[in-house]
Amino acid sequence: MIEQKTKQRHYTWTLVGLGAGLIAAIIISFMLGRYPVPPKELFGILLSKIFPIEPFWAERVETVLFNIRLPRILLACLVGCCLSTAGAAYQGVFQNPMAAPDILGASSGAAFGAALAIKLGAASRMITASAFLFSLITVSLVYFISLRAEGKRVIGLILSGIMISSLFTAGTSFIKLVADQSSELPAITYWLMGSLSGATKKDVTFVILPMALGLLPLFLLRWQINILTLGDDEAQTLGINNNLLRLIVIICSTLITAASVSDRCNYFRPVFGMIGWVGLVMPHLSRKLVGNNYIYLLPATMIFGAIFMLVVDNVSRNLLATEIPLGILTAFVGAPFFIYLITRRGDSF
Repeated sequence: MIEQKTKQRHYTWTLVGLGAGLIAAIIISFMLGRYPVPPKELFGILLSKIFPIEPFWAERVETVLFNIRLPRILLACLVGCCLSTAGAAYQGVFQNPMAAPDILGASSGAAFGAALAIKLGAASRMITASAFLFSLITVSLVYFISLRAEGKRVIGLILSGIMISSLFTAGTSFIKLVADQSSELPAITYWLMGSLSGATKKDVTFVILPMALGLLPLFLLRWQINILTLGDDEAQTLGINNNLLRLIVIICSTLITAASVSDRCNYFRPVFGMIGWVGLVMPHLSRKLVGNNYIYLLPATMIFGAIFMLVVDNVSRNLLATEIPLGILTAFVGAPFFIYLITRRGDSF
């Protein structure tokens, strides 16, 4: 009993530490960029929104902070939080440490939808809508195919996801093959690499609702996900409708995944796009800090994912003169970590 309370206290303080780390990452992100902002000016501008402070900074500094960096920082936190949360939820539902947000083909469907819309010359919002729609269609196909599969439902879902994802990936490759090489192909290619370049306040308002609709149920159901990781028989014994719960978790996880990859695409200035590996890596790192208990794991994963995406985005926009696509940077982290996962001994659950 005492040991359990000690662990709970430790996990609680770990979450507090991660929260403090996120605040520190946000402050640092405000200061970094092509136009550096000194700490004195940054805190002066922020405090001026609460207290009457005489401005001692240039007006353009305030414009940079609130019109350019604030939306980008918020979006980085939201995307990292959603992809990480979806990964943790999928891993719990499928009882598979290799599960990731695109396990049901949501990312592949979004890529196909965006590529198709770009090929058809659609407007920016139509590209967004197409990516979002096809991501949901993909998951629906996977789910209904798995219902007809023999054997364990979880295995059927994973195998169906792999097959449908491969199909939509092939479709995206075909669109790239027939796309105009001077305009459409570069736009599709850049979108597939992922970026937060050109983020605006409208982008934040566009994704905040679907992300909240997916994150809130997952957060409230995190103790039931704990039971689901024990297996279907144990869940039924404890009075949990595992099929309904699994469906709710899959829908919510897919919703936040789709929202995280299908925001506005203005051709060579996409917002989001394909950002992989976050949902695989962050839940495992969070387990190292707070264990497998989803009551603590899900909040830790949310915060850890936000911090990670902020750090990656800072590297993306500050390392070189030209921004590095986020998908490239996350792959440099995710691929070696995936190799570690498949070569180490023991299971995560």
